[in-house]
Amino acid sequence: MQDPQYVKQAFSRIADRYRVTNHVLSVGTDILWRKKVGRIVAEWQPKTILDVATGTGDLALEIQKQCPDAEMTGSDFCPEMLAYATESGVNNTMVVDAMEMPFEDDSFDVLTVAFGLRNMGSWPDALKEMQRVLKPGGHLLILDFSLPTGILKEPYSFYLNKVLPKIAGYMTGEKDAYEYLAGTIGEFPSGAKMEELINSCGFSDAKSAPLSFGVASIYTATA
Repeated sequence: MQDPQYVKQAFSRIADRYRVTNHVLSVGTDILWRKKVGRIVAEWQPKTILDVATGTGDLALEIQKQCPDAEMTGSDFCPEMLAYATESGVNNTMVVDAMEMPFEDDSFDVLTVAFGLRNMGSWPDALKEMQRVLKPGGHLLILDFSLPTGILKEPYSFYLNKVLPKIAGYMTGEKDAYEYLAGTIGEFPSGAKMEELINSCGFSDAKSAPLSFGVASIYTATA
């Protein structure tokens, strides 16, 4: 069960260590994932982009770099995290609850969300709200963790549930928060199940692409 209020409180406490902790835990792979997302978004040649749950702005900054002529907005429900996005150079930031966004219908060409949908109170309701603010024919892109299958399944599960929380706890002082986040990864739909969920919320042509042997996945769809 997702607990957005718990996540908000936890992120507010670790905002100053969140970015470097992510890089350490993924051994820098998260940087490569965001670069790939930036290239995909650039191919769509959008004029307006909304990065939901932007956090410290890592993805928004990468997309800004690859889409310099687009108007970027980064939104997050945690002001402490968003302050780092602003300081880092995200062009426009707003404190926004993704479940009830203050934007008009059909406002954006592209909407991205990285490692954020998983922690929202209702995945279907959040996706429907994202579909609402996208222009007809606009693009959705979700980047989030998933679980590898095959030979890597057991070793990764051990790392995710036993090793990662200890390392993150040492770096942030919030071991419980990372134990919670690790648990949500196992509950979050991936692959065909995520495609089905996205399509059921008003999108079409949902596709999934695993990254790093399935540790993370990119999902795209059309509004």
